[in-house]
Amino acid sequence: MDEIRVRLKWLMAFRVVVVTLLLGLSIAFQIAKNELVFAYYALIVLTYVITIAYALALRYLDTPQKLQQFAYVQIGVDLLLETFLVARTEGVSSPFSALYVITVSFASLILQRRGGLLTAGVSAVLFGLVTNIQLYGLLDAVEWLRPSDLSTVQTLQTYGVHALAVLAVGFLSGTLSEQLKRADQSLVESEQGLSRLQAFHENVVQSIPSGVFTTDVEGRLTWLNRAALDMTGYEPGTVLHRSWWEVFSDRHDHASRMVPASFEVESQRADGSRLVLGMTLSPLTEGNVRVGLVGVFKDLTQVRDLEEEMRRREWFAKIGEMSAGMAHEIRNPLGGMAGALQMLRKEPTLGEENARLMDIATREATRLNTIVTEFLRYSRPPDLNLKECDLRELVNDTVAL
Repeated sequence: MDEIRVRLKWLMAFRVVVVTLLLGLSIAFQIAKNELVFAYYALIVLTYVITIAYALALRYLDTPQKLQQFAYVQIGVDLLLETFLVARTEGVSSPFSALYVITVSFASLILQRRGGLLTAGVSAVLFGLVTNIQLYGLLDAVEWLRPSDLSTVQTLQTYGVHALAVLAVGFLSGTLSEQLKRADQSLVESEQGLSRLQAFHENVVQSIPSGVFTTDVEGRLTWLNRAALDMTGYEPGTVLHRSWWEVFSDRHDHASRMVPASFEVESQRADGSRLVLGMTLSPLTEGNVRVGLVGVFKDLTQVRDLEEEMRRREWFAKIGEMSAGMAHEIRNPLGGMAGALQMLRKEPTLGEENARLMDIATREATRLNTIVTEFLRYSRPPDLNLKECDLRELVNDTVAL
């Protein structure tokens, strides 16, 4: 519907321009010859008036059927005005008979082939009516429609050429208009399909959990998907047109990697926190020409943190096993030594000096056992003892200390 409305507006504008130019030039020539033809003035004024009426009526037409009927009305009125102008200007020899061709072309453009052929047929009938009136002198009383100076054969030949030209234009322009309409529909369908495909691909790329980026030939970032921005914490404006290794790597040697390549890089997020990425680089090509890189990466930070935690736990477990073995090997002799010293301490014949030395040996054995116990406690991961505390009490105690 909007397409018909736009073409009707073009028809109204073109009508005003053509009438103003053609009839304005004709009036200028008549003035130069001191011959005033008031019919030209009347046609110009009438054209402006009906154009204004058309523009006002066009606002209230809201269906394609009404717009099509309105187009037929405009084309019909144009044919009547052109017929009057042709009859007023020498009939079959009028230079304004070419206006029929313009009207037929617009009819084909707006109303397709059927409207163009119908307009061409009506044009041929109206021009034939003027030709017959002029040829046989049916209106001798009308001064401006005198018999033509052409012979009967020339008159019929002129009419035949004109009618054939109008019909040919109607057929060809109608066919061209239909082909143009089909081409427009095909183009619109192709654009819609392309838009849907592009939106689908964009949604797929934006929805995958892996980060994706593209670069130009120099390695400068040209695009990043949503996951890449979320992983790194950057805004698009802060990373676009920067080298990819400056954003995703803390080492410049990655820039010289041959692609395709897969590797792991350690970098930083926008807030400065640690970021470990598993990255794959592939060439971005158009045809057979490389135009940049495509990078796909995953956030391995949590995985690597878990691996380090597991390694620490394994280390603590090995230390615990070793400590338990050492404590067992040390505590057994200590236990025997402590028992023997206690038995010796109970001897009645033990002198005072020997008793004192025996006490020292027993105390040192106990201290050595305590050291082994503390070592075992240190080798185990400490257990958290969480409890609620009063911060004011802790601060007061600290200040007192």
